[in-house]
Amino acid sequence: MILILAPDTQTDSAEFKQLEAFLARIPNIRHRVHQEVGAQQLLTEVYLIGDTASLSIDEMSNLPAVERVVRISEEYRVLGRHRDENRATWFEYNGVRFGQDNLNIFAGLCAVNSRQHVEAMMKALQAHGQVCTRMGAYKPRTSPYSFQGYGKECLPYVFELAGKYGIKVIAMEITHEAHVGEIRQALADTGQPTGVMLQIGTRNTQNFELLKFVGRQREFPVLLKRGFGITLEESLNAAEYLASEGNRNVVFGLRGMKTNMGDPHRNFVDFAHVPVVKRLTRMPVCIDPSHSVGSRDMAPDGLLDVMHVTAQGVIAGANMVLVDFHPEPAKALVDGPQALTLEELPFFLEDVRIAREAYEKRRDLARKFS
Repeated sequence: MILILAPDTQTDSAEFKQLEAFLARIPNIRHRVHQEVGAQQLLTEVYLIGDTASLSIDEMSNLPAVERVVRISEEYRVLGRHRDENRATWFEYNGVRFGQDNLNIFAGLCAVNSRQHVEAMMKALQAHGQVCTRMGAYKPRTSPYSFQGYGKECLPYVFELAGKYGIKVIAMEITHEAHVGEIRQALADTGQPTGVMLQIGTRNTQNFELLKFVGRQREFPVLLKRGFGITLEESLNAAEYLASEGNRNVVFGLRGMKTNMGDPHRNFVDFAHVPVVKRLTRMPVCIDPSHSVGSRDMAPDGLLDVMHVTAQGVIAGANMVLVDFHPEPAKALVDGPQALTLEELPFFLEDVRIAREAYEKRRDLARKFS
């Protein structure tokens, strides 16, 4: 059960203290407080955990400071959609809105390999009005002998250049809880020039201790990629680990399923699950066409497979696109064969715009006839 409090309810107010005192007296129930500081108001939710079936919604609605009560019946308690509720399906971070109703493009380097390439990428993004990117500093690899990223050594110049070129959010994968501290320190040392969305990759989707650690911090939002080879339900429960620890600013990423049934693509493209995730949860949904396709193969119509599957995900309502670009793909240290070039950036962005416009027209048509 979730108690949604009146806007701007302070935890040191008399009403809130009365509420907590009442909750403390209910047997077999514990509660957790979650607050979101918005641009105009403070939003507070109280999660009741335990034997809540016997609690009366009417009685709980009449408690001090309580505006509305939501009874949870679905498995995804924090991030799920529940009956008769209208909790937010978006969040804002560093001036960028992430929601089920909009779209952000994160084009960038799968792995940082030089300051020059980072600057060229960010300069191109700025020239085309983009404020988000992906930059890989920590790279988990299947082989222990493969390049695994420059780690904290590259963070200062990545963040400095992001500030120089107006990049507001960088999606950056982490593989260990120590990486969060390194990112936080590098941002502080460079004067907080940008923001970071922590990315948990497919190999760590069920690294539950990492999920708990990242969930306990609320400074950075999280992009959680679906685990390859596990069910959608298992991956959504991984996202719930993050939220249950306190961090609800989570984007769910679809990046293809590991199976030979997807051949010749690198993974089996799973973007049909975009509307499914949006129906089951309140999370914005990201698609990763680069790691789904894994090549620059082109269809007879002149469009790359990467662009075709991107359009499929966007026209299904995706809210974020994570895609590999590189100034010189032949010199990329990770996944060069699948990277798009800077010359292809305006083509890609326009193709995404067309697909998004088609989705919006389909959405408006559905509303018209509903």
